[in-house]
Amino acid sequence: MSNPRYPELKPLSFKALGALIDYPQAETVEALDAIEAVLANDEILPRGVRFDLAALIETLRRGDLIDLQEEWLALFDRSRALSLHLYQHVHGESRDRGQAMVSLGQLYAAHGLELTASELPDYLPVLCEFLACVPAEVSLPILADAAHILEAVRTRLERKESPYAAVFAGLRALAPAEVDPAKLAGVIEADRIEDAKDLSALDEEWEEKPVTFGPGDAACPKLRHPPVRPAAA
Repeated sequence: MSNPRYPELKPLSFKALGALIDYPQAETVEALDAIEAVLANDEILPRGVRFDLAALIETLRRGDLIDLQEEWLALFDRSRALSLHLYQHVHGESRDRGQAMVSLGQLYAAHGLELTASELPDYLPVLCEFLACVPAEVSLPILADAAHILEAVRTRLERKESPYAAVFAGLRALAPAEVDPAKLAGVIEADRIEDAKDLSALDEEWEEKPVTFGPGDAACPKLRHPPVRPAAA
């Protein structure tokens, strides 16, 4: 399959974007100069997107690592609407998500790549690393299929004025597809329903468990990822 629209696609840009959106760690901060160089020289990315990515990199470069990690958790680990597990936006916790992840894992394996035991195939940084390791005829259709999810999360992050929105804008710029309004609306509605369920479950938990205070209270062949990472959703 030819790729006339993006003849200069740079696979390393996928890897760089995946590193930026992943849970911040010391190794990521140390690699920021290299990440910045890759993205600054990718002319497929619009100038404004490259500017915003540079701003995110500077935020990560100047920030305290503990603060950066807490901010990341507050964004991506506590709301389904911003989840980095892509299939969660369209399948929630249904069996369909499990089957979709099995199929994606099989695609990874077919290209000689395997996940670590603790990671899920629909986790965006993992997907980005995979996209960096395969030819355009494999990577671009996958990215295009996820365009509506990427757009939904990008919009939410922009509303929160989060610099991480630049990563999703970058991935959208590389995706060779327009966003299907119906699919986008479906993602937004599915996330709204799942977040409502989460809030309802939290309310029930508070109702069932009284809170007390006192002395009795308890105070590319293999994808490589840092061993310490928040539990997958």
